[in-house]
Amino acid sequence: MRAVVQDEYGEAHDVLRVAEIEPPAIGDDEVLLRVHAAGVERGAWHLMAGLPYPVRAVTGLRAPKTPVRGREVAGRVEAVGARVETLKPGDEVFGICEGAFAEFAPAKAAKVVLRPDNVTPVQAAATTISALTALQGLRDSAKLESGQHVLVIGASGGVGSFAVQIAKAWGAHVTGMCTTGKVDLVRDLGADDVLDHTKQDITDGGRHYDAILDIGGHRTLRHLRRALTPRGCAVIVGSETGGRLLGGFQRALWTPFMSLVTSQRFTGLISSENTADLQELATLLSAGTITPTIDQTFPLDRTADAIQHLQDGRARGKVVVVI
Repeated sequence: MRAVVQDEYGEAHDVLRVAEIEPPAIGDDEVLLRVHAAGVERGAWHLMAGLPYPVRAVTGLRAPKTPVRGREVAGRVEAVGARVETLKPGDEVFGICEGAFAEFAPAKAAKVVLRPDNVTPVQAAATTISALTALQGLRDSAKLESGQHVLVIGASGGVGSFAVQIAKAWGAHVTGMCTTGKVDLVRDLGADDVLDHTKQDITDGGRHYDAILDIGGHRTLRHLRRALTPRGCAVIVGSETGGRLLGGFQRALWTPFMSLVTSQRFTGLISSENTADLQELATLLSAGTITPTIDQTFPLDRTADAIQHLQDGRARGKVVVVI
């Protein structure tokens, strides 16, 4: 099969290449997918670059243990493992796999669900990890309720574009923050207010929020604290500074200590990959409650361009590789 592979860590155009390799074998609890589309998310860059360094404890210290990147997937089930009872060959599914930038990929049966008929493979592949992160950040971490005020920092990206839509569907008053050229996009997503981060600060006008979902901007926890209500919650989702040791995740490491000295809550987020939440996303997609914002699609042999496009911060919504 054709796949985008890497033999060493580095930047996309330096280490990624298209090659012919053997299709993957699957375990008893896995399915083999013929990949139709693969979403590009920040994790793909971290795994490809091997940064921050703690990532390599899982992926391989000197070089990647597995050569194919990509985790957000939509495709057709080609074969099922001996213990798989929920899926069968021919099923059109979407979810999370290992090695989506290829013609075939293995996936745990518990991490894929049936794709709704009214949702395209590109839309489905754009949804999984990004929308899961938004859903769990708002529901489980922020515990957002109808009528509350939420600020989404980085509202025009993959996670942020879903967070705006989900929060609006739950009856929240949503403020999105983004760059100047993406203000129209965030407004079209349904945000009640939009802040241009080049001209406005999150504390301008004495604004206070019940919840802040921080996906970009590198603001200190003390800065976020000034924009929260007395019992508000700040959820640190992303905003990497590029450091090779911690890669910007040090803010999340400090959240428990900040929560000890204030009535406000601070928490980092690591999304959970589970069937129930993937099925909830399928329901939201089918009903039109959330609609992926697709910035651009790339063919398989331009996967390096797709990852670089995202890394450069040019994407308005999601980037997808089409196989």
